[in-house]
Parts: sequence; structure tokens; C-alpha cells
Amino acid sequence: MKDIRCSFYDLWFWILFLTIYILSCFPSSAFAHVEQGQAAGFITGLQHPWSGLDHVLAMIAVGLWGAQLGNPAMWVLPVTFPMVMAMGAMMGLMGIPLPGIEIGIALSAILLGAMVLGEVRPKLIVAAVMVGFFAVFHGHAHGTELPAGQSGMLYSMGFVIATGCLHAIGIAIGLVHRWPQGRLALRGAGAFITVMGITFLWKTLL
Repeated sequence: MKDIRCSFYDLWFWILFLTIYILSCFPSSAFAHVEQGQAAGFITGLQHPWSGLDHVLAMIAVGLWGAQLGNPAMWVLPVTFPMVMAMGAMMGLMGIPLPGIEIGIALSAILLGAMVLGEVRPKLIVAAVMVGFFAVFHGHAHGTELPAGQSGMLYSMGFVIATGCLHAIGIAIGLVHRWPQGRLALRGAGAFITVMGITFLWKTLL
């Protein structure tokens, strides 16, 4: 029992350390996305999902929720999100308008965080549809920020890989769900993401 407690606290030390490190990388304008014409190529695509805290928290929330739900949701949700996000990005690249993008992104953080907070366990198809719905908004936001004349394929590959990494971080953190203290901590993380989502929505509506 003592060894389990030690490993639990060691794990949370590293989670806290990584969280502080990641947040310290964000500038004061962490809510802002890259302006149109500034994104190009694989490296920029790889960096782009990290450019907005709203993107980061929503994508991590997908991994957290998947870990809570367990197999097969732990793998289905993180696969569904990038696949549908790529479709949303294609819409953006083609210039197909999508109203309320920033609102949709903010709502994704609110609702996905709420799912983690409430340990909500819907049917797998319902969870996948919900995740896919919000992925369209995130993908469209990425796609519209590709300048003309650049490789949409390389840029898309970059942000899809980065998104997968964020999901993996969420899953890794979500594994603490196996401990009673971890379940409580995970619900606290969901509450934090929901509150941040409300903040994003408030800033969007101002």
C-alpha cells in the first residue's frame, strides 16, 4: 500500500511539473490563434495546436474522458477527433464558411470538461459523435490559417500529429483514474477545463 501511495504521488509530481512547464510556454496572448497568412508547412502545423490554450485544453480533455471511459473509448475518441478535425480543416482550406468557430471551440472545452467532471458515461457512439462535432470547429480554425500557395497536406499532417500528442498526454494523465485519489483529481481537472472554457466563451462574446 505504501509503494502504491509513493508511486501515485511521484506520478502527480511529474504531472504538476509538466503542467507548469507547458503553461509557462504560453505567452500572455494564449487565447489568440495564429492570424491568417502566418501558418505554413509541417513545422508550423506541428506547432499550431499549441498556440491557443483553448485548443490544448479541449484536446487534452478528449484524452482524459477517454481514459475515464476505458476501452474501447480510450482509443476511439482520440482517433475520431483528428480524423474529423482533418475534414474540418479541409473545409477551411476550401474556403467553406463555418459560423461560430470560436464559440464552438469554447463550448468544446466547457462540455468536454463537464464530461470529465461528472464522469459521464454515455454510449460509445454518443461520445464519438460529440467529440467529432467539436473536432470540426477545431479543424476549421486550423485550416483557415493556411496561407495561399503553401502545402496544405504538410501543414495538416503537422497539426494532426500534434493533436494526437495532446490526446496522448490526456490519456496518460487520465490513467490516475485507477486510484480513488486519482478519480477526484481527474474530476478537478475537468472542473478546471470547464471554468477555462467559460472564460474563453466570455472573451469571445465580448
